[in-house]
Amino acid sequence: MDKQAIIKRLTENHQAFISSIHQLSNEAFMYSPNEKWTAGQQLEHIYFSVKPVNLAFRFPKFLMKLIWGKANRQSRRYDDLIQRYHTKLANGSKATGPFIPKNVDPEKGQKLTSKLENVVAQLCMSIEKFSEEDLDQYILPHPLLGKLTLREMLFFTIYHVKHHENLVVNQVTTR
Repeated sequence: MDKQAIIKRLTENHQAFISSIHQLSNEAFMYSPNEKWTAGQQLEHIYFSVKPVNLAFRFPKFLMKLIWGKANRQSRRYDDLIQRYHTKLANGSKATGPFIPKNVDPEKGQKLTSKLENVVAQLCMSIEKFSEEDLDQYILPHPLLGKLTLREMLFFTIYHVKHHENLVVNQVTTR
């Protein structure tokens, strides 16, 4: 997937997630099946996940290289990266520390959707500053998947929001 396709999918997937959140009643937004996250918590988790990626993409390239180094391998394909993520989840990996959401009421949810839209738009603008080669050369740390190339981090971000949208839709339709 090239840079333009990545930007398109990032925007579309996050907009679809936000649209799914906006369609929920307040009761559905706050619904928590079996101590799972509410839709509001899913929203906050996505925001907490995209925010540091956006920040990292705003670093100068020399600073990225200095802090995290450069890739010593090719970027994984989208499907291979997603399979790796599913394997980690199946082995019990979960969100930790700063990625664990608090309680989110509908009013806070409205503010979060706006913040998420803004941070995704900023990320997409920042991606434009990188070449296709840059996306495969520079790396970032991922809390579950280890060192990822920038392209892989973007693949994860594209998938991650879809994964959480599916969780929201499934928990609302099965209640």
